[in-house]
Amino acid sequence: MEFFMPMRIPTATAQEKKINTKTGTIYPDASVKAAKEKYLAHLDRFKPDTRIKAPIMLMVIFYFHSDEHPDKSPKITKPDTDNMIKLLKDCMTKKGFWKDDAHVTYEIIGKYWTTGTEGIYIKVNNREEV
Repeated sequence: MEFFMPMRIPTATAQEKKINTKTGTIYPDASVKAAKEKYLAHLDRFKPDTRIKAPIMLMVIFYFHSDEHPDKSPKITKPDTDNMIKLLKDCMTKKGFWKDDAHVTYEIIGKYWTTGTEGIYIKVNNREEV
């Protein structure tokens, strides 16, 4: 399955945490919660009828809108792709794309500028079907 989710891409990542200085409790930043809710809402219309079985291949390309950079040129500024993908994969797990994101055995992640529509291209399937 493959699809494009047109959306303003959240820049908050799963790594962003706050610490309660009184209790020492670590909790997600409010921006992470908002990013998670946004991903879940956008993924809802693309969730599969049945979970994709392991082993899973996942390709994700983040396209950030810019009128200042050439179309499809690499985005070499933050956030880092490894931090961006974690939150998205957690949301895809919650939406039932697969049973556990540990089943993703092959990943291709990219981030580029686009002069067109900002959003996320996702291709995901069972590696045996590739």
